[in-house]
Amino acid sequence: MAVQSSHTAFSFLSPLRSHSIVPETSLLSFKPSLVGYPFTATNRRRPFIITVSSKSNNELSVDKKRQLLEQYGLNPDEFLSEPSPKTKKRREQSKSGTGKQVLVEEPKPPRETHKLLQVVGGTARRKKLLSPKSMDVRPMMEVVKAAAFGILQAAGGCPASLRPGRWLDLYSGTGSVGIEAISRGCSEVHFVEMDPWVVSDVLRPNLEWTGFLDASVIHTVRVESFLERAEHFLGEDGSFDYISVTPPYAVVDYSILMDQISKSSIVGENTFILVEYPFRTDMLDSCGCLVKISDRRFGRTHLAIYGPKWALKKKYVEKTKRKQEKLDLLREVEISAS
Repeated sequence: MAVQSSHTAFSFLSPLRSHSIVPETSLLSFKPSLVGYPFTATNRRRPFIITVSSKSNNELSVDKKRQLLEQYGLNPDEFLSEPSPKTKKRREQSKSGTGKQVLVEEPKPPRETHKLLQVVGGTARRKKLLSPKSMDVRPMMEVVKAAAFGILQAAGGCPASLRPGRWLDLYSGTGSVGIEAISRGCSEVHFVEMDPWVVSDVLRPNLEWTGFLDASVIHTVRVESFLERAEHFLGEDGSFDYISVTPPYAVVDYSILMDQISKSSIVGENTFILVEYPFRTDMLDSCGCLVKISDRRFGRTHLAIYGPKWALKKKYVEKTKRKQEKLDLLREVEISAS
């Protein structure tokens, strides 16, 4: 489309001739002052030229703009239609320079606690313990905890209480397992928990409430890091007598975790390891030099206990002894009945 321009006027080819789109400002902002004719005396066809001047300051009304656009064969709706809301918003943002607004995340509600747990046995029996209301921390069920300590006490040769020793509570959370251990006779417990809020608002208050803070050591670190640097955290204290492993089911690979524990310096020849694991999880029959002495199911929760070989032999002897006692009792009943 040819354009002829001067200092005060602009010329455009007619759309009737070239079917080109005339700029909106050329038709809506100016008044036509001169119209050329498409034919000359020689009957030679020439371009139809419209000359508009910018000298006039009078603004055209919408109706006149429509008439003018229709006069030259243009669709007024293409030039006079209202922009969409999105287009208006985009134009406003481009003018103000704001662009896309960044959404600000709402602050998370404060985490709360409640007292639903309690110490099952020992010196702090029936004392209530704090636990988070959310599902971030999953404490061991009381029935599982009672069964676990019953097995450990029997395996250690002292059914009434645990033999004195050091306990390591991995993934301690509320600290209910380690607190139970101190209540039943352990001399020292190391708690490993990575969540600072759980440590400050749940674990430490529970230790203060039960009076076991002086017998406790808290490590606010990931379990994997603790196992890798166990010598750094523990110094020359050596291995533990008891280790409890109660991790969150969904985020732990038990084969990798148990392999890491078995190779760590925290495990000794006489160590007992208590492992809580979910249904349909394959657990090995041994963990380093330790053997599995018990594997029980409580609904969807399983409890495996590893210990030294002498504990397994002792368990077998006790089981045989109980069986023999039952047989002797049945014989006495038969003799008395006859």
